[in-house]
Amino acid sequence: MANYEHLAILQAGAIAWVEWRRKNSQVEPDFSLANLRTANLKQADLSSANLIGCDLSNANLEDALMHQANLIGTNLSAANLRKADLGGAKLHRANLSFANLISANLIGCDLRGANLHEAELIAAYLYQANLHKANLTQAHLIHAHLLRVNFSEADLNKADLRWTNLSGANLAGASLINARLSGANLRGANLAGANFRGVKDIFLQQVQVAENWELAEYDEDFHLSKI
Repeated sequence: MANYEHLAILQAGAIAWVEWRRKNSQVEPDFSLANLRTANLKQADLSSANLIGCDLSNANLEDALMHQANLIGTNLSAANLRKADLGGAKLHRANLSFANLISANLIGCDLRGANLHEAELIAAYLYQANLHKANLTQAHLIHAHLLRVNFSEADLNKADLRWTNLSGANLAGASLINARLSGANLRGANLAGANFRGVKDIFLQQVQVAENWELAEYDEDFHLSKI
């Protein structure tokens, strides 16, 4: 359960929260299971906070500092996390469906089993993030930085991955049916068992620089394709 003192100070406003954090820099705030739905937490310092099971749906967390925060099972659906710093955060099984994560820092995040359905991840930074079995259906990842991301067994059906950097990413067993991959960099990516059926803008030359590309599934006429 949330620490009621921490919750009261946070809800008192930005000035009170900034002052408390300045004086208590070694304390890890506890908001577990708290109802912060629609809260205005723009630029709030929630780094290393315990937000397990918290309801932050539709909250404004633009530019918030949330690095190393514990957000396991947290509801962040439709939250505004634009440019938020979530580096190293624990987001295992978190609900980020329809969330705005444009240009957010998600480097090294644990997003295993997270729900990112139709999330806005345009130009987001996900270097070495773990998205094993995550739901990214219809997610928008244009120009996202996906170097060495673990997408193993992830659902990327109809995801927009145009002009993304997927070099060194693990796409083993991932489903990319009807995804968009025009201009995506797949150099060194692991494509073993990945499903690219229905992808109309991927080409033979594009996947040949990847690892295990022959073990992926493609449309029947794929091997005749050229850039």
